[in-house]
Amino acid sequence: MLIAVDIGNTNIVMGFLDEGKIVGSYRLTTKVEHTSDEYGMMITQFLSLSGYEPDDVDDVIVASVVPKVMHSFRSSLIKFLDIDPMVVGPGVKTGMNVRIDNPSTLGADCLADCAGAYYVYGGPVLVIDFGTATTFNYVDERGTISAGLITTGIRTAAAALWGNTAQLPEVEITRPDSIIATNTKDAMQAGLYYNFLGGVERTIQQFRDEIGEDFKVVATGGLASVFRDDTDLIDVVDPDLIFKGMDVIYEKNAD
Repeated sequence: MLIAVDIGNTNIVMGFLDEGKIVGSYRLTTKVEHTSDEYGMMITQFLSLSGYEPDDVDDVIVASVVPKVMHSFRSSLIKFLDIDPMVVGPGVKTGMNVRIDNPSTLGADCLADCAGAYYVYGGPVLVIDFGTATTFNYVDERGTISAGLITTGIRTAAAALWGNTAQLPEVEITRPDSIIATNTKDAMQAGLYYNFLGGVERTIQQFRDEIGEDFKVVATGGLASVFRDDTDLIDVVDPDLIFKGMDVIYEKNAD
């Protein structure tokens, strides 16, 4: 069994893959303060919940955008699983050709997302990840990542809204019943939702206008499913895309 780990700014998400099939996924809060023992206990508990033991794990692959977490998390894998993980980064084959100005600046999570989208759904494809930041990355028919866009995530924008206004409350990020809001909570939910959705649709359309050819749109990330039913511009919502991408990357480097 392979464990694929996505260490993001807000959450660490783990996927258990048995012969390429995702048999379990778990999410925990990213905290720099966690020790290797704390991470190790969580990993072994998640394995137990899925019916596995540490000895069942053949290897681990990690994609991280939080360097400060890597020491304790990597140490936990060595201590509790006796595995030094493969880390997505320089020197690791991905099967993707990164043609942006500074390829090393492309996040490991975006790289894994693009690999998953390209090898599972084909290219050309626009890959959208709804995370702490919202990222758009374009992959052409040859597997070349040639352009990207980064903007705020909807939760990040929402936190700025209620964090910088004295009388606006914290609200759940969800699809509102109507845009015709008659109270503060509904007004905030409708404003956040439709403003963000409109921005996503406009961005997709601008990619189409400037690239000049059709492409698939594959979305992933914690809030991708919130927008699934309100737009025809997203073709596929795949919450496990990064795990599929890391599985592809692992297989290209397993020898």
